[in-house]
Amino acid sequence: MQTSESGTYETLLQDVRLLRQDMLAAEVRHAAQIAAVRPRHRYSATNLVHYAELRAHDIRDLQRRLSEEGLSSLGRTESQVLAGVDALIATLTRLAGQADGTLSRTPDTPDGAELLSRNAASLLGPRPNSRPTRIMVTLPSDAASNPALVRSMLTSGMDIARINCAHDGPDKWAAMVANIRAAEAATGRRCLISMDLGGPKLRTGPIQRGPAVLKVRPSRDAVGNLLQPALLWLGAPPSDAMAPVVPVIPLQEAAWAGRRRIGEKIRLVDARGSRRILTVEKADSDGCLVSVPKTVYFVPGTALSTRKKSAADDDTAHVGPLPAFEQSMLIQRGDILVLTRDLTPAEVSADGPHRIGCTLATVFADARPGERVLLDDGRIGGVITGVAADELTVEVRRAGVNGTRLRAEKGINLPDTRLSQSALTAQDIEDLASVKQHADIVAISFVRSAADVRELLRHLDDVQDHALDVVLKIETVAAFESLPQILLEAMRWEDIGVMIARGDLAVEAGFERMAEVQEEILWLCEAAHVPVIWATQVLDTMARTGLPSRAEVTDAAMAERAECVMLNKGPFIDDAISMLAGILTRMQDHTQKKRTLLRRLRAWDLDDADSGE
Repeated sequence: MQTSESGTYETLLQDVRLLRQDMLAAEVRHAAQIAAVRPRHRYSATNLVHYAELRAHDIRDLQRRLSEEGLSSLGRTESQVLAGVDALIATLTRLAGQADGTLSRTPDTPDGAELLSRNAASLLGPRPNSRPTRIMVTLPSDAASNPALVRSMLTSGMDIARINCAHDGPDKWAAMVANIRAAEAATGRRCLISMDLGGPKLRTGPIQRGPAVLKVRPSRDAVGNLLQPALLWLGAPPSDAMAPVVPVIPLQEAAWAGRRRIGEKIRLVDARGSRRILTVEKADSDGCLVSVPKTVYFVPGTALSTRKKSAADDDTAHVGPLPAFEQSMLIQRGDILVLTRDLTPAEVSADGPHRIGCTLATVFADARPGERVLLDDGRIGGVITGVAADELTVEVRRAGVNGTRLRAEKGINLPDTRLSQSALTAQDIEDLASVKQHADIVAISFVRSAADVRELLRHLDDVQDHALDVVLKIETVAAFESLPQILLEAMRWEDIGVMIARGDLAVEAGFERMAEVQEEILWLCEAAHVPVIWATQVLDTMARTGLPSRAEVTDAAMAERAECVMLNKGPFIDDAISMLAGILTRMQDHTQKKRTLLRRLRAWDLDDADSGE
């Protein structure tokens, strides 16, 4: 039996030593990249190379055999890969009865977990007192004009405010920053500022607007009984809160609506020729709130009268300009969709082929037949069947059973296409002036390669002492596949982090692969001692409606393994921040990265006198 065990240990020892040799060989191959990083990242870069080499091997059988012997299976060695392998070799050497001293290990190997903790504090601020994970929140446009909103978000638990440079502009960004600084002074809480560069916009072009028409309809039950009349405001929007949030219909005769009285009846014939009566419910000098128990279609010029037969000009008014109706294309499986360089508003076709613009011109030079195209967060999918100088022909293979509506300004993903477009646009470079002035962190969108990181760092050369920290948004399959090279390039900078932008990444990788991909990003970043921001749709329903779904609560709990979690804006964002802070506080006693922490569970105490025995 002893011989058999010894032989097992010797075989395992040989396999682990070969694995170690490959890791050291990878370190030699990438010596120039490791030497180029900042001195503080040197060990992290080396550990990243070791981990990438380890994951280049399929060691599942080796892990199984190690586990059968009660030994480390190398499944939790991300933060100190070589040290974990060396410790395993030392144990196997003794078990196999061989002489020790075969390795030249350094006793002062840095603590990987401590390195990650220090890097997270340097990038994202000190760890909050009650939880291990920071909370980042996207600021709405209202944050520029509503100091109380910003102060409330900070009080609820926001640690980092995110400004999306794809929206608003320098003046509003500056106002948001001023409100954040004022909120800091009022609350005594520190809040970092992260500004996201917009990046290239790969979206559908405009669609021709439909007729200028406004439809209002009352609420009815399942069998058509009236529940509540429709409400709308006639005239100029009220200057106070008299009217609820309802459609506003301007009038050509501006003062007419202000002369109406409560209870007065207003008659009209709508766009379909249907006779309708509006009842005045409230009135002020700007206009009046009216109700109607039946559906009405208003168009510019619709006549409104206070008498059955108008006797004077004062009795009649006419509907003013209305916004044109937003149209969409109904896309079915099997349809042909042509993406064009021309951004002239597209005509809506009933049966196809459908044509719509594409906002990123480089697509037409880079795309190839056979590559996938995904639109509107993957709701529509197809394959490129033809490429021309100004057009891509796509055969639609995925859409809803009854078709899917495609609208203007919807995202386009090309997961198989090697796009030549830089991650930095001319607008991004212009926006960097505001970012350098106001932000603690700059986040770069649409990263696909180390070259994109290199270009950003070149534009940050004038930042003294690398004081502006850098976050890399991983939102494409290309970025995921190039992540080791991207991180090595970024380590030339002082403080860096990674954001898992799960929206576009899920579309490109496939929703069924998203859980796997985000886990692998977390592992690789732990090996590089790079802090991670877990982003996109965290407690999204909670922020929008005030009630979370069960699935997103579980998702928020899983986010505890990242160093920061990002929430998006919504009317109930304060509640979402508070809930997330509570979830993260409770989860810190159960997990730390990949490690399960076995704190005492009183709920399972078999000796509890109240257990019912």
